[in-house]
Amino acid sequence: MSYPEPRYLGVTGEMTATFRPAHQSPDLSIGHHTTMQYLVTGVSTHGQFGLYRWDAEPHTPGPDAHFHRTMSESFFILSGTLRLFNGERWIDAKAGDFLYVPEGGIHGFRNESDETASMLLLFAPGAPREGYFEAIAEKVAGRHFSDEEWQALCRRHDNYFI
Repeated sequence: MSYPEPRYLGVTGEMTATFRPAHQSPDLSIGHHTTMQYLVTGVSTHGQFGLYRWDAEPHTPGPDAHFHRTMSESFFILSGTLRLFNGERWIDAKAGDFLYVPEGGIHGFRNESDETASMLLLFAPGAPREGYFEAIAEKVAGRHFSDEEWQALCRRHDNYFI
């Protein structure tokens, strides 16, 4: 494997870094138990990747077993204990644990523990995941989606539940 072709062709570099301070408010609340921070989106990285922080109170559900056709997903546990599904079994993942799921890999996650937990989610390439997360927040807030509407939304956002 070699380095990809250069994407930046300048000679002096640019001042284009983006800093997000730790104290910045979350971008999205899903009910009263989960928050999301859009650390960097697929739009921000020109489709390279998307990185999100997921913080969940104790006993917070997450998605059941599903897969993506267009992107990989990686999970890095920052704090607490989260249950991660690796396609075969549910694993109690703790701070410092990492799970990589390639395209087509079945996975899921949730916080079944008695403590708050936090993780980083990395999608590559950087798909526009924000719309999917925001639809979940709407659903938790009481918006009713018909089965057909929800299935169409999941397909549009590359989620295929098992």
